[in-house]
Amino acid sequence: MSSRERILGRVQRALAAARQDDTPYDQAVPRDYLREHGERSVAETVELLAENLVDYRAIVHRSTAADLPATIAGMLAARGSKTVLVPPGLEVEWLAASDAERIPDRAESTPHELDQVDSVVTACAVAVAETGTIVLDGSPDQGRRRITLVPDHHICVVRVPDQVVSSVPQALERLDPARPLTWISGPSATSDIELDRVEGVHGPRTLEVVLVGGQASADVTS
Repeated sequence: MSSRERILGRVQRALAAARQDDTPYDQAVPRDYLREHGERSVAETVELLAENLVDYRAIVHRSTAADLPATIAGMLAARGSKTVLVPPGLEVEWLAASDAERIPDRAESTPHELDQVDSVVTACAVAVAETGTIVLDGSPDQGRRRITLVPDHHICVVRVPDQVVSSVPQALERLDPARPLTWISGPSATSDIELDRVEGVHGPRTLEVVLVGGQASADVTS
């Protein structure tokens, strides 16, 4: 008998002696924790999202839907981006004002090819105000996970207030756990033992978030 068989045999005997728990999964863990911290209006929730995004060193812009193409074009121009990666379901109008070459999201693209792209523009699934987190779920307007992890500059559009929630529990209720979820809190960063921060290790060095609602265009930070 191999070591593997002995270990598995012990596990099986231990499980056989364990009492069976017939409690349904949704009742097995108490979920009486706070769903959000404090009471906020919709406008206050959006403001909290913007503040926390900035705290995570994201660059936040505000735009109306009508101004969005010009806003994105200005961001790409300011960055000097000549090429922009485009998910298959991204709204065509969003890039209508930009002269950057559009690079389609292709399954055969290599990491090296993706690394040569200047910027990527996506939508999002939901944004969490209390944590300053953007969640992508691989929908057509967001593309595959790797297109937002390899290019060095990510522009993410958040529809306000429809895609903004206060807390992580509220976000989870909107998300499909079977989808490839990517949780983004600011640009990619890590620190060594000396606490020296290095950005761009596991994803883009620069994250720009556009909050699209009814307000006139304005930068929260730049």
